[in-house]
Amino acid sequence: MRYRRLGNGPLEVSELSYGTWLTVAGGITRDQAVRCIQAALDHEITLFDTANVYGDGEAERLLGEALKGYPRDWYQIATKLYFAAGGDTDRGLSAAQIEKQLHRSLERLGVEYVDLYQCHRYDQQTPLEETITALDRVVRAGKVRAIGFSEWTAEQIDAAAAIAGAAKLVPFSASQPQYSMLWRKPELSVFPACARHGIGNLAFSPLAHGVLTGKYTARQAPPADSRAASAEMNQFMETAGRHYRSDFLLEAVARLRPIAAELGLTMAQMALAWVLRRPEVASAIIGATRPEQIADNVGAVDETLPAEALAQIDEALEGAVVWQ
Repeated sequence: MRYRRLGNGPLEVSELSYGTWLTVAGGITRDQAVRCIQAALDHEITLFDTANVYGDGEAERLLGEALKGYPRDWYQIATKLYFAAGGDTDRGLSAAQIEKQLHRSLERLGVEYVDLYQCHRYDQQTPLEETITALDRVVRAGKVRAIGFSEWTAEQIDAAAAIAGAAKLVPFSASQPQYSMLWRKPELSVFPACARHGIGNLAFSPLAHGVLTGKYTARQAPPADSRAASAEMNQFMETAGRHYRSDFLLEAVARLRPIAAELGLTMAQMALAWVLRRPEVASAIIGATRPEQIADNVGAVDETLPAEALAQIDEALEGAVVWQ
């Protein structure tokens, strides 16, 4: 495993990180989820991404259980707040919510601090100054090491950086956007905004909800053990702005197969190496449901895709990429 600095903040993170949404999405057992988390550590994946809303807090509990017994400095935990969770009906990024939700997350995780605390979405109802000041407070209290956000616009990123700079508050050092061969929106404005302000990116869904593994075929039913075949796990495949199982899309993805074969890589490895080619990306968040998938994904580390392959990928996916 290799590691990269996460923006200008204090964290150095593994190039692959493990996301816990799938561990509570209904498609795998609790024991299987724990094995995946521990397999990630075995492969020197040290950053684990979760959120208070995943499984209504259950993902945090499961992650804490799986990591129990490991030295605290062996791993890093990133969690989030914004959505209503844990039986609450309120949500957002107010100072009161940050204090309450962080306390509950720490309790569920069974730790005294989290390495990265992220705003799951932007809160239009709370003044940005209030949010940033409250986050600064929990960092200085030793409950959080670094702060970040997910799916913010470039304008929101610029505004937050201006407030933190003027008031000498702890700045954001992490962004978590969706990013893959098929979803390239961050390249237009989010990556440049992050670069301006010393913010690193943790790319989620780098395999486009599993589509870029090549497991799905046009005009055929999905494999019985796949995410697309699970009513609990396939919701984002249907609502992510493009139907990820459309025949047009799957035919485009199928054209990637000979490119990966020529490189001696699996489809998943090539897709992850493609994401990691960007210097703005510190880590790609994988969501494996079996330990063997993690072992395969780790093969993407150290791989550099040649310019010819990158051009072939763009040609294969022409018309299938979401830019805005």
